[in-house]
Amino acid sequence: MASSSELDDMFEQMHIPEGYKAEIVEGTIYMAPQRGTHWETIADIYEQLRTRYPRKCVLSDVRIDFPGYLNGFAPDVVALAENAIKNDKGHPRYQDIEFVAEVISESTGKNDYGPKKTAYALAEVPVYLIVDPYLGRCRVFTDPQDGDYKFDVNLAYGTPVDLTHTVVGITFSTEEFPKA
Repeated sequence: MASSSELDDMFEQMHIPEGYKAEIVEGTIYMAPQRGTHWETIADIYEQLRTRYPRKCVLSDVRIDFPGYLNGFAPDVVALAENAIKNDKGHPRYQDIEFVAEVISESTGKNDYGPKKTAYALAEVPVYLIVDPYLGRCRVFTDPQDGDYKFDVNLAYGTPVDLTHTVVGITFSTEEFPKA
């Protein structure tokens, strides 16, 4: 596993154009444009999480370092436990995450289903939601174990995402998720 200082150096040397999001996934830098559909979906998820979590516990596009080789992600939406603490660099810790949502971008979607899913499972993130505005579908992964998720549910937009059986404890409406 690479050190946090290696990730710091990589992020500091990046020149990120306005309107783009940058992440480091397994040592490779990815940049993707932030589109209106993307933002509307993130805002909808954020608003629904706020019915359960205080504002300080719901983050968007904030760097968090994850297990694995050079994994510095900026998840679209994260919900942290209320007793979350920051690491020695002032960043949120992956150990405090209860929920992650990623909204698919065409150029980086393979990361969400591949190395990021693995990193979230290794970090034992209890709930991982992938929202795909191109297909109009959501995938919900729960119960991480041994670097993978035991449960994988695929739902069409319009179908509620029931997380009442998880630490998140709410049901998401997908009725207003926009399609790309």
